[in-house]
Amino acid sequence: MKLLQWTYCSDYKLHPNPGSMHHCFWKYVTAIISLFLLSCFFHKKIQNVEYKLLLKEKEDIAWQTVQEQISSESKNHLQTFKEMQRDSPLFQRASYQFLAGAPPREKRLLTLGIASMQHPRGNYLLDTLQSVFQASSESELEYIVVLVHLSGPDPEWLGKTVANISGLFTSQIGAGKLLVIHGGSPLPGDLSDVNHSSPCEALYSRQKVDHALLMNFASNLSDYFLLLEDHIYCTPKFVAAISLALSAWKELPWVILEFAHLSISGKVFHTSDLSRLTPFFLLFQKDTPTHLLLSEFRLLLAQNVPIHFSPSVFHHTADYSVFGDICFPVEKDRVFGEPDNPAATVLTDMVSILAVMPQYAYTLNEEGYYTLDPLKGNYLTVILDRPQRVTRIAVLTGSDKEGRYQLQQGQVELGYDPQEDPKGCTRYALLGPLVGGNLDQIVFSEKESVEELSCIRLLVLASQESWLLIRQIKIWTEPEEEEK
Repeated sequence: MKLLQWTYCSDYKLHPNPGSMHHCFWKYVTAIISLFLLSCFFHKKIQNVEYKLLLKEKEDIAWQTVQEQISSESKNHLQTFKEMQRDSPLFQRASYQFLAGAPPREKRLLTLGIASMQHPRGNYLLDTLQSVFQASSESELEYIVVLVHLSGPDPEWLGKTVANISGLFTSQIGAGKLLVIHGGSPLPGDLSDVNHSSPCEALYSRQKVDHALLMNFASNLSDYFLLLEDHIYCTPKFVAAISLALSAWKELPWVILEFAHLSISGKVFHTSDLSRLTPFFLLFQKDTPTHLLLSEFRLLLAQNVPIHFSPSVFHHTADYSVFGDICFPVEKDRVFGEPDNPAATVLTDMVSILAVMPQYAYTLNEEGYYTLDPLKGNYLTVILDRPQRVTRIAVLTGSDKEGRYQLQQGQVELGYDPQEDPKGCTRYALLGPLVGGNLDQIVFSEKESVEELSCIRLLVLASQESWLLIRQIKIWTEPEEEEK
């Protein structure tokens, strides 16, 4: 005890008497208690951090398990799926009630399909419809039909919802641009079972049935089908953006084109594929989330990489809280920030004008690269000094919004395996065609298996007798800390 007293108490050292000894003892006890409490505090903080990390890890493992389960089931169901898509009587007995409007007399370019149900926390359907029509010009509306499928056992809610839609959108209904239906079908298997072990299971099941009925009805209304949820707002001229992309991709193979950073909304399908997708929903267990099935459907039809346009033209409503974060993943717009264009060399076989160098197309300024009369097969290639994990690429051609000096037909390719002679890459894969003279797409790969890019090549697909301005090539890469 003397050692402790002399070590921790200066009062006792200077005045070794019983009073100071008593005082020193309590200071010592107070210090010990303080250290103990501080230790408990840090231990609790560490436990909280470890718990949060463990919880996040468990969530990631759970989602990964679900995806692996779906992938495994897809392989098991592949033969069944092929048989179903050849001749599926699944929805032949589906019955539909027209609540407002009638099917258009002529086939449209695009059906906007919205499945909506009664939500305990409110419904955003009317706001979504207002956004659709306000963001579209009269000429754009000539190419679309909006199809709303209302589901739910409450006739009072159905009647009130239909009355609100009819009151707000009388002209659109009269012009054949808006159709509201209520569908039902004696569905086989687990999806028709009303006994669910969890709220999420019930939601997944209901969502799959609703979307299947919606898509089944939409299969003959148009050439393409756009899937939207009932809590979405649209950016202006989204119809024109989708129409241009569909035109550019018309001769190329694709299953799903994605126009939003959302798990369900913003996905465009060929309507000819809807008869395959609707029975596909019914091949899986009740607790399988719908958005994972959409990704697996794309893979099953041999589109291995998502085709995702940027920026998004659809977003969730700001105060969306219908489901919360329990059953569905949190969906936020992906923020890329400014492009970072890593060091690279730019080569081209096009004829350069005066002292304009091809490197100007890659420099993040207003210079750009001019050439005259590009020929089919001409290229401009960005060769990165070292391979990079590229997340987004934008290639902009033309001098203004009127489209002067833009590349009329071209595509962007991703290059791998760099070589020195000739300088470039040994193999290339298509990222996408230019849409209206431009391309802005996300480069998608799983983080664990992402392949680093070494080249980005702009290829001329058709000769044109005019000037060409490659205004800017922008590249976004993963930050260094994410690579480790």
